[in-house]
Amino acid sequence: MEITLATLHGRWTTLLIREFLRGDHTFTELRHTLPALSDKVLSDRLAHLTNAGVLERRRLPSWPPRVHYTLTAHGRRLGPVLQALWDWGAQHESPPSSEFE
Repeated sequence: MEITLATLHGRWTTLLIREFLRGDHTFTELRHTLPALSDKVLSDRLAHLTNAGVLERRRLPSWPPRVHYTLTAHGRRLGPVLQALWDWGAQHESPPSSEFE
């Protein structure tokens, strides 16, 4: 469980994986899909997910250079995990109050 949570850590990571579950993307496409996400954070998250084996990075021989990202088989297995998190959250819309507040 800790390995999964470490892979999903960071704001925007789950939204990026959601986009990749819909199909392959370039950096520019992701910037347009998630305009509130800064270029630096997007770069960091893509590098993290690539290093974790969730994404595959392919550089196409063109000018200007284009890089396509796609989910690996390992990354596609996160689909049901994210769906379970969504379902749980939908059933518990407001966070429980903490006794330490």
